[in-house]
Amino acid sequence: MIEFQNLTLGYDRHPVVHHLQAVIPEGAFTALVGPNGAGKSTLLKAVMAQIQPLEGQVIRRGISQQQIAYLPQLAALERGFPICVEHFVSLGLWIQLGATRGRGKSHRQLVKDAIAQVGLSEHLRRPIGELSGGQFQRMLFARLLLQNARLILLDEPFIGVDARTQAELMALLQTLNEANTTIVAVVHDFDLARRHFPSAMLLSRELVAYGETLSVLTMDNLLKAQSNSLAIVPGAPLCAAAARPAYHV
Repeated sequence: MIEFQNLTLGYDRHPVVHHLQAVIPEGAFTALVGPNGAGKSTLLKAVMAQIQPLEGQVIRRGISQQQIAYLPQLAALERGFPICVEHFVSLGLWIQLGATRGRGKSHRQLVKDAIAQVGLSEHLRRPIGELSGGQFQRMLFARLLLQNARLILLDEPFIGVDARTQAELMALLQTLNEANTTIVAVVHDFDLARRHFPSAMLLSRELVAYGETLSVLTMDNLLKAQSNSLAIVPGAPLCAAAARPAYHV
């Protein structure tokens, strides 16, 4: 579904991810792991075309931008916006309804069903700014359900949530994956990755290992990833700016 061809990513031409060669197949359930600053969030942004590669390209095979759902880190989201849970979740119908078409009875029921699936039925009219961290993340997952995406990208979806919320949201992701939804999630908890994700991509400025999770998250690989993250050389040369279109559908 997604192919990275000699992909180099960075900011102000300073590389963060170097020469990545990898393929994410349709139906994958992959944990994206690595040290802080390893380029994990940057890679998700590249798939979403939020940043342009410095070199190489991201190829999306048979999947459009509208078929991808992206959940950024909680810290990147504005929680003070004056909107209630029901109206926020209904934004998941944006691609289906557009900006002008109103929500009918069937659409409102879809919203309520999604909210019920994440255990927030008692909070339909509650302002999103009053939700706890776990409740806010549940609400974001409810919006994901309405998007009917073929590819879901999650950036640290379990940071700041309690164990019960984590377990319930993980079960929801597994159900989506069983329906052939491709899922890639940035995960910091290696034990969680080992228990629930069949495959893992270990990134640390370059691809350290990719494949079956238990084979990827070995001590040797983790030590190499940590070593790479510390080997940032001040004054490293800049990458040439990409001179051609970097995305293909």
